[in-house]
Amino acid sequence: MTSIGGASTGMVDWNLAVATATRLVRPGPDVSRDEARAVVAELRRHAKASEEHVRGFTGLGTEEGHDTPVLVVDRPGWIRANVAGFRELLRPLLDKMQERRGNTPGGAVMSAVGGKVTGVELGMLLSFLASRVLGQYETFAPAARDLPAGGNGNGGGRLLLVAPNIVHVERELDVDPHDFRLWVCLHEETHRTQFTAVPWLRDHLEGEIQAFLEETDVDPMTVLERVREAAQTLAGGRPEGEEDDGGRSLVEIVQTPAQREILGRLTAVMSLLEGHADFVMDGVGPDVVPTVGEIREKFQQRRAKGASRLDLALRKLLGLDAKLRQYRDGERFVRAVVDEAGMDGFNRVWTSPNTLPTKAEIAKPADWIARVHRRAE
Repeated sequence: MTSIGGASTGMVDWNLAVATATRLVRPGPDVSRDEARAVVAELRRHAKASEEHVRGFTGLGTEEGHDTPVLVVDRPGWIRANVAGFRELLRPLLDKMQERRGNTPGGAVMSAVGGKVTGVELGMLLSFLASRVLGQYETFAPAARDLPAGGNGNGGGRLLLVAPNIVHVERELDVDPHDFRLWVCLHEETHRTQFTAVPWLRDHLEGEIQAFLEETDVDPMTVLERVREAAQTLAGGRPEGEEDDGGRSLVEIVQTPAQREILGRLTAVMSLLEGHADFVMDGVGPDVVPTVGEIREKFQQRRAKGASRLDLALRKLLGLDAKLRQYRDGERFVRAVVDEAGMDGFNRVWTSPNTLPTKAEIAKPADWIARVHRRAE
């Protein structure tokens, strides 16, 4: 197993997270070695073909896209890549927490024990997600020997396609496997095009995330209190006199007011990116994916219902229901703007951070059109 960035001490034992997730993740579907090779080769061909399809449909050109590698991985490979990304993104926050804990009596022992506990918990979460993700554009991807990333000197990026999960879903839905694989690649290639064609987008997103993390209260007692409140809410046992919070997820509950403001902006951006990818996937689909209608209908049904009661509970806890809303709301926003202003009019969204839609504008596309197009005129 590849070590994730050296030593595993600190607030999170990252190597233990990888080991735990890899041990617990479910095996992939039963395929022969020859079939596995054929799936990998086809996904790489589809990823390459998707570049031209997406650029032609969106009008977004890029010279840097070829510098971001496409990796066809298995579930353990997806786990290693995401742990490396988490470690890079969370480093400033964890360093601050480590320094604060190190100045308390017994802090070193607490860190060692806590790091292992957190590593196991993170591993359990990743083992759950690793069997569900079909593909992912890793925006904040540090390069490693077995996980190359874009070489732009700024953290690069890479496109991951999780072969066993794609095969599992295409069998579960009983759809044409070749069409389904291309359909998935169109969605993920759209994300790669978004970040390679819009140079400021990665830095803007990272700045928002780091601002969110900077607002995190690292006082252990405060964090424990928030987690206790979250647990009571999830269990339906709110303190007397408190109103129902509407069933928010754990992620939403453990926030400061400043974080909620940042979270609103992040939600708008993620809704835009996911909705745009869905819009492009369906827009390109009829010309290159003959069975796109059947695939979309079956996939939407699968998204909506989840696989089991456990899935539904974990989706709520982790805020994944919010992600499903992002796909739906974002796609409606993109479609409404393109219908009204055309693709060139929509592409003004990529001009600068100031032209990104707000959370309110995602729900009311006409407000974004009025603000951005009136300003440009």
